[in-house]
Amino acid sequence: MKEMAPGKREINYLRISITDRCNLRCIYCMNEEGINFLAHDEVLSYEEILHLVRVSVQGGIRKVRLTGGEPLVRKGFIPFLEKLSGIHELDEITLTTNGVLLEEYAEAIRNCGICRLNISLDSLKAERFHGITRRDCFDRTLAGIHAAERAGFDPIKINVVAMRGINDDELVDFARLTMEKPYHIRFIEFMPMGDSNGWEQKRFIPTEEIHQRIKVLGPLNPLPNHRLDGPASRYKIEGATGEIGFIGPLSHHFCDRCNRLRLTADGQLRGCLFSDSEIDVKTPMREGRPDSFLLELIRQAIRSKPLDHGSLEAKPKKCVRPMSAIGG
Repeated sequence: MKEMAPGKREINYLRISITDRCNLRCIYCMNEEGINFLAHDEVLSYEEILHLVRVSVQGGIRKVRLTGGEPLVRKGFIPFLEKLSGIHELDEITLTTNGVLLEEYAEAIRNCGICRLNISLDSLKAERFHGITRRDCFDRTLAGIHAAERAGFDPIKINVVAMRGINDDELVDFARLTMEKPYHIRFIEFMPMGDSNGWEQKRFIPTEEIHQRIKVLGPLNPLPNHRLDGPASRYKIEGATGEIGFIGPLSHHFCDRCNRLRLTADGQLRGCLFSDSEIDVKTPMREGRPDSFLLELIRQAIRSKPLDHGSLEAKPKKCVRPMSAIGG
């Protein structure tokens, strides 16, 4: 039975953080050092994640996205993905990765039946990439993108966090990639997350400004969204092979059409990225509570999804948890 959130939103999309660990230290996500990672026994096992997904499909979930941290750093990822792909009620399974390990794993992931990827890439310049990620992995990330192309992923979505004074001089260059490649470039507003992501108003660029900047390449024609799509407003530059997406959680709220829940690596269900309200599903599952009880918790998370998260003018609320602990 489908469960409807307030505002008659169909919640059919579950984002799952399978680890809070990462092989990069992006300036908008994590500190470079002194990070308190979750203890091993606090993190959901693969078997527990699979159990919760099987329960969640009873509540209407039809799409799962695996995130982290960086999901590919967790051991045993491919066998887990094979089992997840065997849950036939799911219409779509996708993955968000920074691409560093993708050259090694792309073909195996594709062989699991996964056809869509999101790859984080915030600069097309090696030195700047190093400055943003604090790691010298630019060539490995590009190699991962090329491996994904060879493996036949379609689409390949490139996630770009736009930050004024850091990478905003590359916005047009990223958009130009869609003229040459069938990439889906996703421009994401810089969001205030946790105590370590360095969010400042002066670094914030609204999606409307990004839209105006890249119009120098040609008219942007709107594209329709599909039932399982995420929050991006989609466009295609006239004559382009790929497409452009804008994700503006601060300047253009999409709360009224948000179709997702989030499951953190330590087993907390969240209805909103900017709300610190969480429902613990790990503890009752480990206590042996029946699936009917877990399903009711999932439905409770759906019913309690907020209708909005406040306005940018009122100063955006900073989420207490860092993005790496929630799932990107």
